[in-house]
Amino acid sequence: MAETLTVNLQERSYPIVLGAGLQRDVRAEVDRRRQAGGRVAVLTDANVASRQGEALAAMFGDAPCCTVAPGEAAKSVAGLGEVLEFLAGQRLDRGGALFTVGGGVVGDLGGFAAASYLRGIEFFQVPTTLLAMVDSSVGGKTGINLAAGKNLAGAFHQPRGVFVDTHFLATLPAREFAAGASEVIKYGLLGDAELFSQLERAPLTATGANLAAVIRRCCALKARIVEADERELAPDGGRALLNLGHTFGHAIEQAAGYGTYLHGEAVAIGLGAAARLSQKLGLVSAGDVARVEAVVAAHALPVRLRAPLAVPALLAAMARDKKVRAGLPRFVVLSRLGGAATQSDGITPALVEACFREVGAVDSL
Repeated sequence: MAETLTVNLQERSYPIVLGAGLQRDVRAEVDRRRQAGGRVAVLTDANVASRQGEALAAMFGDAPCCTVAPGEAAKSVAGLGEVLEFLAGQRLDRGGALFTVGGGVVGDLGGFAAASYLRGIEFFQVPTTLLAMVDSSVGGKTGINLAAGKNLAGAFHQPRGVFVDTHFLATLPAREFAAGASEVIKYGLLGDAELFSQLERAPLTATGANLAAVIRRCCALKARIVEADERELAPDGGRALLNLGHTFGHAIEQAAGYGTYLHGEAVAIGLGAAARLSQKLGLVSAGDVARVEAVVAAHALPVRLRAPLAVPALLAAMARDKKVRAGLPRFVVLSRLGGAATQSDGITPALVEACFREVGAVDSL
């Protein structure tokens, strides 16, 4: 039985449809748009195309489909150009719509293409990974990576709808599922202490009876945060809280080379680093840090770098992060396990360097 949450953003409001087996729901939306005279196009990646061919055919029939290479490399200037040329080649007009079917890379890339093409067409998210279901498909942040850093080009462009079909998780590789769990842990840490405690008691699994409820819980929490601060303009807290672990994690991704770590793996290390920074600021205890890293490890995620990275390279990547304000990184720190806040005052380079060293960085390679 499908359930619907609404992201309330006035004229940009949209539903998040959650269920197990939503192919008919997606097809109904496709048919509705076609009957109204709108063109429909699909963006996916090669992994989804090979694993979910029958589902794609059921949802979209003969709709034109652009298939990009899997992984972060597609989330680039070249990848954006490929999708834009595809949309132009299919002659979509402003009444057309793009359906993105895949993980966070496909959703971010397709959303930015939809925001850019003809100065904006509608798009729908059909996430196929846990990470995309609980986080990246909701909220309208779209974008690509540049050589200088993660997500440095993009736009706020809300989808017209999100279809969270948990059946897709049956073919998701274990490493990808674990990467998604890092975002679930993040939600527990920043605003849902009971969820964090639940993950401590029993790690999330692809076959767990509580999986659908956890996904819904994360979507609901993100929807409420986005409603309150859609464009991340709040001077404190607000949507920026969703970046817990990401300031460290994005630096790790960039310094290691995109694709070395899955996004969720880098964020997992970043959650531990953020907890360590919070401890150094006197906000949480060493025991709290240990609890955070224990939950991360229990979900088959790294708590330390697999290979050393140089501290100067990590700091340089962090300095180019889009969350830098007036030359200073804006960190999300833990006030407790289940509560977070934004902070830049009192966070010195020495503190940040110490956190990086404690997760495996070195002064030089």
